Amino acid sequence: MRLKHIDTVQDGDIVGKPILLENGNVLVGVGLKLNEKFVERLRRLGIDRVYIEDEHTLDIIPEDVIDDETRKEAVTAVHKTMTELVDITVTKGRSVNRDLGSTFRNVFSAILSDLTRKKNIMINLTNLHTTEGYLFHHSVNVAILAGILGLSKGYNRQQMEELGVGALLFDIGMTQVPVEIWNKKGALSGAERAIMQTHTEKGFDLLRNRFDISLLSAHCAFQHHERYDGQGYPRALRTNEIHEYAQIVAISDVFDALTSTRPHRNRFKPNDAIELLFASGNAMFDLDLIRLFCEHICIYPVSTTVMLSSGQIGVISGNHAGSTQRPTVRVLRESDGREVHSPYEIDMRKELTVTIISSL
Repeated sequence: MRLKHIDTVQDGDIVGKPILLENGNVLVGVGLKLNEKFVERLRRLGIDRVYIEDEHTLDIIPEDVIDDETRKEAVTAVHKTMTELVDITVTKGRSVNRDLGSTFRNVFSAILSDLTRKKNIMINLTNLHTTEGYLFHHSVNVAILAGILGLSKGYNRQQMEELGVGALLFDIGMTQVPVEIWNKKGALSGAERAIMQTHTEKGFDLLRNRFDISLLSAHCAFQHHERYDGQGYPRALRTNEIHEYAQIVAISDVFDALTSTRPHRNRFKPNDAIELLFASGNAMFDLDLIRLFCEHICIYPVSTTVMLSSGQIGVISGNHAGSTQRPTVRVLRESDGREVHSPYEIDMRKELTVTIISSL
């Protein structure tokens, strides 16, 4: 299948992967034939990309790093917890779900089980969802990304659990910020930004006194906006003053936020997000952690359409651990514009004179 921008979807295109609602349920199922009216509805919901079945790419199947059912259960748990908290006026510990710790340990255990079954994990987050569901899907993606980095660090089971629960709940303080602020399409005013920044301390307060959640997990909520050079908040901590769990969550948070569509901007392409992360090394984040994180990122995810330096256009059909910038590309159009009737593949690890100019 191919990942298409919503503006290039045509009448009759068939959906190849589901599009999800904010609670993890399916909005658009596999096999649906799209028409202009439905495409316009997707635009209004903030959907800017769709996986489409294509006769030349039927065997190209982008694989998420966790199973669909695992993702659905995780998003459902995050959605339930956070929407309940939005409605709670008294936000002391007793107001939060008393099974919060066990719920999210079980959720992350399922995520970790999926991750540990994969070998040479390459991050290819394939989930598509409405913009209203960003907060909930984002929390799950951050937990996945943090989990992969924790495994790469060689964390033991207890450390993985502390990190994973902290990553799933790192943005829980957003439930105490007015929705109109964190969903605002334009730039925040100074007063609004000050309110937004309180979510780290409010999240910490929601978690720190719970007997069933590690204080280190709570620090993921407290410190995920601290920065390596001391320019973050709420305490302007520097370098190793920031717990490593929170540093991992911060990198995961920024990468997933950059590569997601937001009300105030378009998404970044993964390769552009990677460049930004590297540029922030030892300023926003520890450079060694960034290097380790980026070893597992698919710069050009499977099913992405790309233009090559040769002028050819193709679809990414495979990625290779240790060689993320040189995937395998299935050529669909030659440099002179001719469509290829029998598509063929270029393994860029072998064709060293060919580079990717851009993803389309």
